[in-house]
Amino acid sequence: MIKVAVTGCAGNMGSKIVKTVQSQENMEVVMGIEIPNSQLAGKDLGEQIGLGTMGVKIIGSQDLKAELEKVQPDVLVDFTIASAAVETVKICAECGVNVVVGTTGLTDEQLEVMHTAIKENNVKAVISPNMATGVNVFFEIVGQVAKILGQEYDVEIIEAHHHNKQDSPSGTAKRAAEIVAENLDLNLKETACYGREGMVGKRPKDEIGIHAVRGGDIVGDHTVMFAGDGERIEVIHRASTRQAFVNGVIRAINYQNDKQDKNIADMFDVLGL
Repeated sequence: MIKVAVTGCAGNMGSKIVKTVQSQENMEVVMGIEIPNSQLAGKDLGEQIGLGTMGVKIIGSQDLKAELEKVQPDVLVDFTIASAAVETVKICAECGVNVVVGTTGLTDEQLEVMHTAIKENNVKAVISPNMATGVNVFFEIVGQVAKILGQEYDVEIIEAHHHNKQDSPSGTAKRAAEIVAENLDLNLKETACYGREGMVGKRPKDEIGIHAVRGGDIVGDHTVMFAGDGERIEVIHRASTRQAFVNGVIRAINYQNDKQDKNIADMFDVLGL
């Protein structure tokens, strides 16, 4: 039985992860973590999310290290915010606990801190800006299309999310842009254009446009447009519920338990892409 800890356990995403893990035959939730000094601390996790009594008490993250050493889960799943995720991963690594991280908005510096902690403590991690299976197939297709079309087509990336999303552009849009740049031999830092306003002039040939839309309860829409003379190709992925991401988490946990042979993997590794 794979023992799983979940951060943000009573939130929208965290509670879905808890419920789905509990429905698996080979894994169970043994820890639920909320914000420091949370009012939910000490309460039964299952009762808070509608699963009934689980016998798992919610803890505040200030007690994470002590509880990890006590409970000794096999893996911790983190879908929170970047600053919290970095500290959580560092503590997990020090305690010998593997991690699955789907938190977005991580800077290169924050990722480097996480990677260093993971490698120095020889734990395993699956880290991905988007855990949904379909999104990672979308990434694969985007890369192939970019490679085939080359620089003769203008590339624009449009993403849309709910009004509560804090980071922009999304981690998925950033990863799509990275994949396009890699396949076109471009430096993304030099060619990315994050929105346009005013008299910006003619579009540079090697520019990669990245645009963010925020509104309502949109779970996550991503479009990569390849626009040429007389035609365009659009590669689109739309997530209708967050369960798509949760299903990817389950695959990542199983992969980590059964097949992962390197410290840091992503969903391409999990899916064999």
